[in-house]
Amino acid sequence: MYFGLSEEQESFQESLDKFLEDAAPLDLIQSYAHGENTSLPTDVHNGLIELGINSLILPEEYGGLGLDLLFAAATSQSLGAGIAPAPFTGSYVMAPLALIKAGSDTQKSEYLEAIGEANIHFGVGISEYIGAREDAGINIDGDKANGRALFVLDASEATHYLLADKNGTFCIVKSDDPGLTKIPLTTVDKTCGAQELLLQDCEAEILEGSIGDNTAIQTVIDAGRIMIAADSLGAAAIMIKKSVAYAKERKQFGRAIGSFQAVKHMCAQMAADLEPCYAMVWYAAHCQNHIPEEATLMACHAKAHVSEVATAVARTATEVHGGMGFTELLGLHYWFKRIGLNRQILGGPELVREEAANIQNF
Repeated sequence: MYFGLSEEQESFQESLDKFLEDAAPLDLIQSYAHGENTSLPTDVHNGLIELGINSLILPEEYGGLGLDLLFAAATSQSLGAGIAPAPFTGSYVMAPLALIKAGSDTQKSEYLEAIGEANIHFGVGISEYIGAREDAGINIDGDKANGRALFVLDASEATHYLLADKNGTFCIVKSDDPGLTKIPLTTVDKTCGAQELLLQDCEAEILEGSIGDNTAIQTVIDAGRIMIAADSLGAAAIMIKKSVAYAKERKQFGRAIGSFQAVKHMCAQMAADLEPCYAMVWYAAHCQNHIPEEATLMACHAKAHVSEVATAVARTATEVHGGMGFTELLGLHYWFKRIGLNRQILGGPELVREEAANIQNF
């Protein structure tokens, strides 16, 4: 049985691809990474909002489109292909799902409608729940939050932060809270908008449905992992495309290097390894809405497997480009770094595979 995207989803991908090609070409990404053209993330974000990425999974009763997670995965795939320096996974997938699963009627009405109207967007910090560290963690006591959140997704320019403690309890903290200190993270991926947060007696609005029940946070983690896998999938596909194009143009000994058997094998192997990942990611996203008993396991498989395959593709694609693959001129390293960072976000392959094993009682 063929499992693929619908015509509507493919059409939306084409719209996203065209927009990112025009609004965020490689030269603008390069200038932003070098500290120039600092308005690029805002410009790209605003353009994506006009295309409706903020409303994809919001229920229709709150002004959204009411689409399933497969549509969001298709969107994330295009954003990865375009190395878009804009929020999506945390702001428009994980945060809305947390509110839908654990928010009160009042919180849903207030925040989901505001997300749909593009009046707010969330940064999301739940890494302490997945892999706590001794020097980090969020402590929620009554209506106050204290602690340190190490890797908050989509945090740049966020108006609110959705944070979780080690028990999976969600709280919302406003970005202008006087007790909040924001520390930009220096990562290899300059298109990443993650930050570290320090909280001291910050006003915290708790999502009551998440207290004593980890169902909500598991749903949020599963969705986040699928979005990241889809992002890496899109980035890896572009690296293969660029490798094939380069192999057709680059000449050695009077011949295009693509005519050499070794280069042919490298490109063919990348394509063969990546092709099954499409159906894996799409099926994992489909399970979130339609086959809940498989949802967490498939999210783990998709995140772990695509991370490994995309990493191998990134390495091989760089080898196909030879010494030029490492240069700023080609800019191939932006996709390479995106894939490398995605590999570790919300759990590296080893941690996620261990979770999958536990689910199956291995």
